[in-house]
Amino acid sequence: TRLADIMDDCKYRLMVKHASQVVLVCCHGEKSLRGVAMADIAVLQREEGGCGYSVLVGGDGRVVAVGGDADVASRLGACPCETVIDATGMCVVPGLVDAHTHPVWVGDRVQEFAMKLAGASYMEIHEKGGGIYYTVDCVRRASEAQLYESLQARLWGMVGCGTTLVEAKSGYGLGLEGELKMLRAIERAKREHPGLTISSTYCGAHAIPKGSTVEEATQSILQEQIPALRQLCQAGQLSVDNIDVFCEKGVFDREASRRILAAGRSAGWNANFHGDEINPMNSGELAAEVGALAVSHLEQVSEEGIQAMAREGVVAILLPTTAHILHLPHPPARRMIQEGVAVALGSDFNPNAYCMSMPLVMHLACTTLGLSMNEALAAATINAAAALGLSERFGSIEEGKEGDMLLLNCSRWEHLIYQMGCHQHIINCVIKGGRVVHRSQPLCTMQEK
Repeated sequence: TRLADIMDDCKYRLMVKHASQVVLVCCHGEKSLRGVAMADIAVLQREEGGCGYSVLVGGDGRVVAVGGDADVASRLGACPCETVIDATGMCVVPGLVDAHTHPVWVGDRVQEFAMKLAGASYMEIHEKGGGIYYTVDCVRRASEAQLYESLQARLWGMVGCGTTLVEAKSGYGLGLEGELKMLRAIERAKREHPGLTISSTYCGAHAIPKGSTVEEATQSILQEQIPALRQLCQAGQLSVDNIDVFCEKGVFDREASRRILAAGRSAGWNANFHGDEINPMNSGELAAEVGALAVSHLEQVSEEGIQAMAREGVVAILLPTTAHILHLPHPPARRMIQEGVAVALGSDFNPNAYCMSMPLVMHLACTTLGLSMNEALAAATINAAAALGLSERFGSIEEGKEGDMLLLNCSRWEHLIYQMGCHQHIINCVIKGGRVVHRSQPLCTMQEK
């Protein structure tokens, strides 16, 4: 019995061995990569005729060793390992991180796509009762169970595209009852979904409810919604990680946004908001002033805003799918990198931008924003995790971090970005905490022990 106890204590969950490449992204415990460091990601590369590389994940789901096959095998020793994967000819990269999504809704906005093609702008559709308002009506009519079922299906779609950590917003309730319904669906997915870690965001300030003024909507959020959510969090019935507001002309102005973000921070939530998307709102400066963790979009960010974000360590979450679909000017990604802002990426998955593929987002970041492939991977891993305050656990393959990784059916990891679609042929396995949660093809040899 004593021997069995000892063997159980040293049992490992997963060993991936013989990989041609292991893309660590970071190797010195960096919490984010900025400036030239974004292009200098850490990669273990097998030389011709040389040995491969291995990753060992412990029983708690965290990486305990990464390095040459022989070194990691010696660390394993005689201890049992639940699963061994022969990754000969394959690459290993960290699980991808999607730093900005709106995945909780029912209905679709297919009809609006034709309107956009005909020249209608986002705000024109919004002002006519479409856009967010249409989805709000659908969400208000839906049950919590319906919202959860649609959310679960979308989360599995994200996993299939390589995402293992995702930010998920509410924001289609625009009132306490609707926002709570969405947040409860997210909370249930947090507990039950085996393939993703979820960072939840309260986004009650996504639009001004019909018939309300900016001040009335702001007061509802400050006096009713945040206090109720805070009470539920303190009772352990709900967990909220971030607060978001759509800081935009015709939506929440800069002062209302400041008040809402400050209240969210007082509740213990990270400030992580929409800013400078359609009109210049000095959101970069606002993010620095309120101590925000991150700000998204930034198509209209000012030079002063970039410098303020760099100075205060605010992460820029860029969303190339949205700029592409809405024909917006692209955010100045290269200028941000040059000034030392940590640039992250998100899919902005929502009814207006139906894309849950972070590989496609990285491809667009390279072709439209001017990022290199190394920079795009850093933006979709360690920097995206930093935007959620989770880079100590996620975003790179390093000892002590979560054993989240992708096995790629290629000898060079860049194929994940170079290839514009059909990523199911590239991503062989998605691994979450040392367990295979998705397999696209029966190509990797797996051995159970």
